Formats: sequence, C-alpha cells, structure tokens
Amino acid sequence: MADIEQYYMKPPGSCFWVAVLDGNVVGIVAARAHEEDNTVELLRMSVDSRFRGKGIAKALGRKVLEFAVVHNYSAVVLGTTAVKVAAHKLYESLGFRHMGASDRYVLPGMTLSLAERLFFQVRYHRYRLQLREE
Repeated sequence: MADIEQYYMKPPGSCFWVAVLDGNVVGIVAARAHEEDNTVELLRMSVDSRFRGKGIAKALGRKVLEFAVVHNYSAVVLGTTAVKVAAHKLYESLGFRHMGASDRYVLPGMTLSLAERLFFQVRYHRYRLQLREE
C-alpha cells in the first residue's frame, strides 16, 4: 500500500478503486492480473467499519468483476484471512466459490517462533469466480 500507483495502477491488467461518500474515502479495492492463467485477483477490499452493511463492499466487488469481464479474463480469484462470517457471505453473494482453506498461512513479518505457532494461527481461504471457460 506504500505505492498504490506503482503496484496497482501501472501494471497491465491492474486497477485500484476508491469508494467516496460525502467527500470521505469509505472503501477501497484493487485488482491485479495474472496473465499466466488469465485471472484477476481481487485484493485489498476494505470498508470503513462505520460504513459497513450499506452495500459498499458489494459495489466494490462488482467493480472488480466488471473490470474482469471487460478485459476478457476467465476468472476472478481472491484469498482472505477474514474471520468474520459476513466477509465470506459477501464473496459468496457475489458468486465466488470457496476453493479451500489452509491453516499453514504465514503473514508477512511472522517468524514462526514457538509462541507464534502456539498462539497465533491464521486460516487462509481461497475463492474463485469462473467467468468463462478457457
């Protein structure tokens, strides 16, 4: 997130959207293409907690799906460590299918020390929405 333009705007097949309400940023989402398998990854979806439940996340998700269709990608994929059921229900309401989960996910900066392994486990979920067959 340190350089949004370089990471999310300049690479081909990538984009970044901001949801604004009454002049305030209330949500963000990004898309990044993976040319090797003709997919787009939905990244960094976040909505200010004060504005959740108003359809903003769904609108941002749909923006990524529209982007993928217009640019002729075959699928949209995402990975999440979200623990809230609402986040998973949102992805499913957009048409994503849960493809599996892993308990061995390591967050950037983790050292896998004994304490981290005993007290801090992150479950990583993968989702996919197939737009068309290759």
